[in-house]
Amino acid sequence: MRILLVEDEPKLAEAVSQGLQANGYSVTVARTGEDGFDLLCCEPFDIAILDAMLPGRNGFEILGAARRRGLAIPALMLASSEIIEDRSQGLYGVADDSLSKPFGFPELLARIRALACRGATHAPLRGKVADLEIDFTIRSVTRSGQAIGLTPTEYELLAYLFSHMGRIVSREMVARALWKEVVRQTPLDNVIDVHLGRLRRKIDGPFERKLIHNVRGLGFVLREEEPEAA
Repeated sequence: MRILLVEDEPKLAEAVSQGLQANGYSVTVARTGEDGFDLLCCEPFDIAILDAMLPGRNGFEILGAARRRGLAIPALMLASSEIIEDRSQGLYGVADDSLSKPFGFPELLARIRALACRGATHAPLRGKVADLEIDFTIRSVTRSGQAIGLTPTEYELLAYLFSHMGRIVSREMVARALWKEVVRQTPLDNVIDVHLGRLRRKIDGPFERKLIHNVRGLGFVLREEEPEAA
């Protein structure tokens, strides 16, 4: 399970991140509201934890903007007791839960587990584009009814493309999501291209209609129709 933590206090962010990782969660930390918003909109997370009083774009603004884009990720807001009690802040319109600072880690963990159970009911079980289908419950892929065998990395790459269907996915986004690399490097670009090439041969090679497209200078996109010329 992937968690996005948006927190500008270094000690708190480090303590929460280490505690969650020790309990089996994958954690990405953003130290500013702008970075948090970009990550929330560009990468697939299962839960978001946001500080309500970030400098610049605060937690309310981040989550409100994400909600307006249709992002239904379960979200936990970290805030002072005064903010939580003040309904004019709009907390109850955007966040699924809140936790007053300071808090104990066991309570934070319990809130996250509750949100995970709540969010799991909204997770898609299957995805489809044209005659390509993916079953996320059993990690199977078929096209025109034919089973397609993928390596674990190829499957994760295809699942990531499905999560961004119709939108351009950059190499940097793939590096962050699958290889946990924050800074994109040329050698990793080559690795991504190799895996994508193998995936395209399996998904598109035997079929006339192509579904995985290159967008010159930008990245890749999974969609049924041919993309417009860049």
